[in-house]
This record gives sequence, C-alpha cells and structure tokens, in this order.
Amino acid sequence: MMLGLACVLLTLGVLVFVFSPAQHLEASTEKTRLAFLRERKETVYDNLRDLNFECKAGKFPEADYQGMRASLEEEAAGVLAEIERLEKGAPGVSEVGMDWSSH
Repeated sequence: MMLGLACVLLTLGVLVFVFSPAQHLEASTEKTRLAFLRERKETVYDNLRDLNFECKAGKFPEADYQGMRASLEEEAAGVLAEIERLEKGAPGVSEVGMDWSSH
C-alpha cells in the first residue's frame, strides 16, 4: 500500500515537472530577415554538397540528381539575390519583424 502511494506521488511529481510552464524563459530575440537568409544559404549549400556526394555514391539516378540540383541552385540564387538587396539597403525590403517559424 505504501509503495503504491509513493509511486502515485512520484508519477504526479514528474507529470507536474514535465508539463508545467517554465518560470524563467529567456526572451528570444526576433530573427532578422538577413540572419534567416544567411542560415538558409548555408542550409542550401549543405544540401547541394550532400546531394553531390550521394549522387557520386550512386544513390540517385542522373535525371533525379539534375532536377534536385537545379531546384537547389535556383533557391540558392534567390537567397543570394535577396541577401545582396538587403545588404545594399534596397527600399521596400523589410529586414526585421518577420516570423519565420512557418518557412
């Protein structure tokens, strides 16, 4: 009986600890568009390197490789163009205040 009560109390304590909201969360800084784009550029470059490696290892047919590579290169070109516009301060391009969690 006593062991069962101890197990129930322990389980309740663990559930409260796991599911209670944190008291001291650090305020997250909002990521700028430029910071997001730089991270995205690195991700696309990593994906291109991985794709090239996997193609050389024979994991993709040539047609699939060419299609995926073209898509990644197109994305990289778009990211680089937008980075350049932001760094030059082009009018009409917002650098802050965007939520990137959905992208």
